[in-house]
Amino acid sequence: MRRILLIVPALLITWCSLAQTKKKTYNLANRAADHIVIQLSSDRLLGLPDSISANVKGLSRGLNIYAMLDKPFRSNPKLSIAFGAGIGSSNIYFKRMFVDIASTSSTLPFINQDTTANYKKFKLSTSFLEIPLEFRFSSNPENPNKSTKFAIGIKGGTMLNAHTKAKELRSAAGATVNGATWKQNSKSYFNTTRIAATARVGYGIFSLFGAYTLTPMFKDGVAAPDAKTLQIGLQISGL
Repeated sequence: MRRILLIVPALLITWCSLAQTKKKTYNLANRAADHIVIQLSSDRLLGLPDSISANVKGLSRGLNIYAMLDKPFRSNPKLSIAFGAGIGSSNIYFKRMFVDIASTSSTLPFINQDTTANYKKFKLSTSFLEIPLEFRFSSNPENPNKSTKFAIGIKGGTMLNAHTKAKELRSAAGATVNGATWKQNSKSYFNTTRIAATARVGYGIFSLFGAYTLTPMFKDGVAAPDAKTLQIGLQISGL
């Protein structure tokens, strides 16, 4: 046992010494320091009661666009920190349900329309001004377009807009009553500060990403207290 306790530290010291003497140098002169990130996502609103989630469509989607600055570590350019700013948006679609965000009620009305007149298309949209921060790994820092990449991070933001959009009022039987589009704008029921955890993995300019909000979507006491957004989708970026 004593021999093992002596041998293991010796091996670790030797390995570290060899790693330092064989440390590769990288030429990052052609690597862009800033870049645009475009994310297309499939969105889910988690934590809703069954009475609401049963009327959420499966085609909800989002779009996030950020400008980011990448700062490689001098000690190891395969690792870097990136930060930036941009817009994150999400669209949750409902079927046979009206979400009255312009209501003056103390709680947000989710009005079930399974047996009444309803809108053929109804969506709840939110957008945020966000600041993302990522810790990144790139297997080939000299050529990001031919590199395997991993990243974890966090982003925080403030709400820019919340609105609903309804189109084509139909009777309970499905016949068109009115083809007009109707829109409401209000942030009164929403938590206007959003923080989300992020992660992604990919190769070259394409990555699969995920973002899960850590803050509730709605203010305390006005709607589903645990409602949070999950985004999973495709990211296009040079880094």
